[in-house]
Amino acid sequence: MAGGFLGKTLAAVSLSVALASVTVKSLGGCSVAACRNSLSSCRFHVNSNMMSGFNGAIENSHNKARTSPYPGSKVQRSQVPNDKVGWLVEWHDYNPVEYTAVSVLAGPQWADPQIKNPAGRTGLVGRGLLGRWGPNHAADPIITRWKRDRSGNKITHPISGKNILQFVAIKRKDCGEWAIPGGMVDPGEKISATLKREFGEEALNSLQKSSAEKRELQEKLHKLFSQEHLVIYRGYVDDPRNTDNAWIETEAVNYHDETGEIMDNLALEAGDDAGKVKWMDISDKLKLYASHVQFIKRVAEKRDAHWSEDSETGCPG
Repeated sequence: MAGGFLGKTLAAVSLSVALASVTVKSLGGCSVAACRNSLSSCRFHVNSNMMSGFNGAIENSHNKARTSPYPGSKVQRSQVPNDKVGWLVEWHDYNPVEYTAVSVLAGPQWADPQIKNPAGRTGLVGRGLLGRWGPNHAADPIITRWKRDRSGNKITHPISGKNILQFVAIKRKDCGEWAIPGGMVDPGEKISATLKREFGEEALNSLQKSSAEKRELQEKLHKLFSQEHLVIYRGYVDDPRNTDNAWIETEAVNYHDETGEIMDNLALEAGDDAGKVKWMDISDKLKLYASHVQFIKRVAEKRDAHWSEDSETGCPG
């Protein structure tokens, strides 16, 4: 569908609208915000009932969507001629007006937060490896425990004097970097279910277990994931797969095994997208995928654990 040009057009339209759901810019008859929910419902493909050949002329549709002023305002749209409506028609000078109603900017419960696109240009338009325009939602379970000696005593760092925290890390097959064992949220899936599923698949190899093993594993995972937890971060992730038009947003959640007893009964085994899995000490020397170091640092701060050997730049309590 002329992806290169569509990407340029979407960049011009600015996908800041994808996070501010009701910003007034339409794509082939539907908003970018709607597209993040269902690409197929947005009719990005050429619809023979709407398009006259491939010149982009809309015959009996997309007329009211071009009327000015915009409802409830005095805002005038940029004029779009009939022969320039279709996304397949190149129009390098297209410079649409941007508008979001004050009532939406006020932040009612039904509206997305006003976040510009969302952190800046990436140098690439289109969707890259990501399936959805706008936010592609992920979940990152951060499973932690205290590092202990053979007698079961917590190990403190000799310089910071704080207890050392460990987390379950996986080595990604695609890039070889160590990461939190997270993944994408399936359609209709709750974040809590994604967190548990992704941890099981990547850190415990649950997909390769027998039915009986899976049932036993689910019981143990339920014990871990049903306890109190900390939401460490929600929002945009600095991910190498991001483009101007599609990006990763995640919810990173810390599940902490205070005594270590739960995780002692769960044998780590790499699976799915993970090449390796292990317990990793938390410190400022970590080198991790995407924004994962930032998430881990927040966990250290929240748990008052060791992070840095420099007392002046260490984690606040």
